Amino acid sequence: MDFTNPLVYGVPCFLAFIALELTYSKTHDNKDLYDWKDLGSSLSLGVGSAILAPLLKTISAIVLFTFVYNVFNPEVNGVRTNIMGYASFGYAWYVWLLCMLADDFSYYWFHRQNHKVRFFWAAHVVHHSSDNFNLGTAVRNGWFTIFYKPLFYMWMPAIGFPPEMVIVCLGIEALWQFQLHSTYVPKLGPLEWVFNTHTMHQVHHAKNIEYMDMNHGGFLNCFDKLFGTWKPLDESIDIEYGVTKPPNSYNPFIILTHEYKDIWKDMKRSKNWRHKFMYAFGPPGWSHDGSTLTIKQYKKMLQEEKLQTEELKKAS
Repeated sequence: MDFTNPLVYGVPCFLAFIALELTYSKTHDNKDLYDWKDLGSSLSLGVGSAILAPLLKTISAIVLFTFVYNVFNPEVNGVRTNIMGYASFGYAWYVWLLCMLADDFSYYWFHRQNHKVRFFWAAHVVHHSSDNFNLGTAVRNGWFTIFYKPLFYMWMPAIGFPPEMVIVCLGIEALWQFQLHSTYVPKLGPLEWVFNTHTMHQVHHAKNIEYMDMNHGGFLNCFDKLFGTWKPLDESIDIEYGVTKPPNSYNPFIILTHEYKDIWKDMKRSKNWRHKFMYAFGPPGWSHDGSTLTIKQYKKMLQEEKLQTEELKKAS
């Protein structure tokens, strides 16, 4: 069965909604929502991603998923049968729902590892590098994630989901992620109990220390809640968007590569091969001499300082 990737129709909609939000923000009381140079960088990166995706991600994913599907789901008497002994999944409506759930689970771990492994972060930091949070930022995608993202989804065709179904679900996921990048949508009441919403994604893009590395979910927030990375928006906190080590440039190629250069510089700081490995594949901020800290270390330090302050208040 043939399906069309939803992103084929999504890209023109992305541009239309960016233009709409941009016009609305400039004609109302939110003129700072968009910075023209920043938007130019985001659109340039988005165009590059849109060109590379069909050439690399979609083709590689189709080839990879089809290969995995065929290996783990050979035809037995004309029927696709998983090596575990059950018939491979068809196209019933409930299979689509299960596929979307599996996609969301895969997206959560893909996204979380982008924040936990520095080499992956070097590709993903592109998306977080803007100080602005708007629909333009939504298309500010790194080009190098396309080389490893399909690896997080290989298990889906392996257990019997048809490759084209997985590709469609990936496209739907991308559509949902785009529209989350807007500050014009308030908290959505009971929907916040289940779905990853706009306010939750604002938390994810914040560089406030208490918000960092939180809310990695795609459609749903259940995996964040289950694995301890969920945090709702606290409206008493003034959000600062961006990253703690910005590229300080509007040049798309500098934005794409600046973290890789920093990794290389850090690897040269020590001759110990374990240190070199950790600078590349450890968590962002890791250092062998404690000169820089990971987000987990920062949060622990702040928590200890808070407890000390509370103890001093009690003692006085």
